[in-house]
Amino acid sequence: MTQTLKLENLRVVTFENRMAESMCQLIQKNGGIPISAPSMQEIPWEKNPDVFSFAEKLFQGEIDIVIFLTGVGTRFLMEALASKYKREQIIDALKKVIVVARGPKPVKALRELGIPIAVTVPEPNTWRDILTALDESEKGISLDSRTVAIQEYGKPNSLLEEGLRERGARVIRVPIYRWTLPDDTQPLQKAIQAIVAGSVDIALFTSAAQVDHLFRMANEMGVEHELKKAFRKLVVASIGPVCSEAIVAYGIQVDLEPTHNKMGHLVLEVAEKAGLILANKRERNISISHSLKGDRYELQCLSPFVKVTPELEQSVFLKACRLEKTPYTPVWLMRQAGRYMKEYRDIRDKTPFLDLCKNSDLAAQVTVTAQEKIGADAAIIFSDILLIAEPFGLALEYSKDDGPVLGNTIRNKVHVDQLPEIEPKESLPFVFEAIQKTRTLLKKNIPLIGFSGAPFTLASYMIEGGSSKNFQRTKALMYADEGLWRALMEKIARGVAKYLEAQIKAGAQAIQLFDSWVGCLGIHDYERYVLPYSKQVLDNLQGKVPVIHFGTNTGSFLESMSRAGGEVVGVDFRIPLDLAWQKIGFDKAIQGNLDPVVLYSDLKTIRERVKAILSQAKNRPGHIFNLGHGVLPETPVENVIALGDMVHEMSARG
Repeated sequence: MTQTLKLENLRVVTFENRMAESMCQLIQKNGGIPISAPSMQEIPWEKNPDVFSFAEKLFQGEIDIVIFLTGVGTRFLMEALASKYKREQIIDALKKVIVVARGPKPVKALRELGIPIAVTVPEPNTWRDILTALDESEKGISLDSRTVAIQEYGKPNSLLEEGLRERGARVIRVPIYRWTLPDDTQPLQKAIQAIVAGSVDIALFTSAAQVDHLFRMANEMGVEHELKKAFRKLVVASIGPVCSEAIVAYGIQVDLEPTHNKMGHLVLEVAEKAGLILANKRERNISISHSLKGDRYELQCLSPFVKVTPELEQSVFLKACRLEKTPYTPVWLMRQAGRYMKEYRDIRDKTPFLDLCKNSDLAAQVTVTAQEKIGADAAIIFSDILLIAEPFGLALEYSKDDGPVLGNTIRNKVHVDQLPEIEPKESLPFVFEAIQKTRTLLKKNIPLIGFSGAPFTLASYMIEGGSSKNFQRTKALMYADEGLWRALMEKIARGVAKYLEAQIKAGAQAIQLFDSWVGCLGIHDYERYVLPYSKQVLDNLQGKVPVIHFGTNTGSFLESMSRAGGEVVGVDFRIPLDLAWQKIGFDKAIQGNLDPVVLYSDLKTIRERVKAILSQAKNRPGHIFNLGHGVLPETPVENVIALGDMVHEMSARG
């Protein structure tokens, strides 16, 4: 039987150096056309005072733990030390300390030397896995007041060092070798030119250094921007999380990581999946074409609504929205993609916030990365509630602290009359592209949530020009001229309804309507000036997908919010969940409601608060666990991950 060559003459670029020949053979064996572009070479530090300083401390018994990060670095370290000390002396000294090996390559090198390994770090061998392996070691290793030496592999890992120090360790670096560009950069330059020209289908990365060197060369060639743009049409495959973080930091979407971070698995899984990924990236279900309306685009979906697959239909999140029993309480978090997450900060260091929102590839990558990293039961598209202000003719900017600033604010009847009737599918195509791409990248059983600001919150921003403490201008217009207020709110409501319906058509399985500022009102003002327009939006979405209706400081009028519509009502942390559910009515699902600041505390406190909220829900179907508002910027990511695990564990139903 003839083997199917699944790469089918696809052009595959590899940036390997030492293993270049083996990689090319693997690509050819699977039917691909290899393009070899070595991007780096490893150069030992021939005169390295840090290495010999490490040796003296080791011999004097001043080092307790040594972490070996790479096989090549382990061998280079032994060679460097052997140039000055006896090999037996080095090995004997290492036998007296706790040796930690990050993955199979340093394990192999250490075993060849006859050095016992106390801790072997499991896949995917990230810095987090190193810390976890130490924390959970059967030998009960304590890091407090111990000196830990880290054999580096090209550049320092500050996050690993920080994690060790948080556990009380003293850390010393042992840099063994450095990376440089290869002596002959012609193959790398030709590969960059081929990618930019659209003559490459797949790019394989097997180390973070390869990524840095690729873009260093592209910068020297003056084509870095063009290269990033070209990567949108390629399948980008990464050997593992460390490499992927480097790729994402340059604003590139990672399409595939193998189940095992080995070169053979990488090529085999790319051969299995690349064809479909490539087709999805180049021939999506949506077609975006230039119209004759300036430089705007028109988005056309081939079907009126994206089909909800059986996997999505049975997801714990959507079942909870429908008040159905679930095996555990689903959890997702507002702002689950944000500044608390290193992967997001790396992108934001290079990309302004508004540019990130409008880059559909980056928005999709940020969305998926956040969901996968914290194990959330739903993803929410990375976007911003104020993007819709631009089609209305308001200038939108973000200050250095990411605070929104709106120009051309609304002050009078002339301004309201000048607001256009917007068509979001023409003016906001990047949002729908991002949803479509995210839906392709997400796991089949993870729903995607779209969203918009509610009419009142949008109107407040459009009148105030930004956030406000007392919403003086908004309330003044609202109270002074109810007819003008009605005209403004109806125009916004029509635009929001179209916007959300287009998000559903693009691939969102649920919608959240954010009324972030509505808590500045009392119940009578809410019912008179807000409820009719929120209801207008929510009535338009009825029967299409579940809708979450969320506001802050709304405890005094939750009954009215519930009447406005939505299958789920989101509540903040200022009201007990059980009391909030009574007000809302048990015929609706509820979302909430941990205080985001609790995530700054210790795990014991977080666990106690989670238990209290789950107890208030009383195991009743329809509870979706969330924060009372978004994740705050300085929140420890480990606590966010732990929160999801706690909710799943403590709510598990037999």
